[in-house]
Amino acid sequence: MITLDEERLAEIRRHGIADYPYECCGLLLGRYEQDGRKVVLETYPISNAREESAKRNRFLIRPEELLKGEQYARSRDIEVVGFYHSHPDSPAVPSQYDLEHAWPTYSYIIVKTTAGEAVELFSWEQRSDRSRFDQEEISISSVAS
Repeated sequence: MITLDEERLAEIRRHGIADYPYECCGLLLGRYEQDGRKVVLETYPISNAREESAKRNRFLIRPEELLKGEQYARSRDIEVVGFYHSHPDSPAVPSQYDLEHAWPTYSYIIVKTTAGEAVELFSWEQRSDRSRFDQEEISISSVAS
């Protein structure tokens, strides 16, 4: 399960809409609870580093950008608990490419965007054997804590 507040969800949706028709991407920063639940306290938007022609259906986070995000999280005494990205004009479900490039234990929030709106949003977690994703329950908190 992943827990976040409405403002974090709104930030993800806004980023997806702003970057449309290209994929947006970013980090989910927070903490792991004793019960295994992930609590998102902040989003950390990152510019999609893919070449323009590939940005419509792929995203790339450069290693130095990931490192900056991890350093930022550590400075706030939190950590990277997942990633988010958009699927312009495509369902908010992981692609084969997503499966091949994901890491188990992290959450992957995907938002489907169309011109001017974010129409669906789901969270996914890759199985430890990396064979597939399972949909992860999203718990909405009034204030992430």
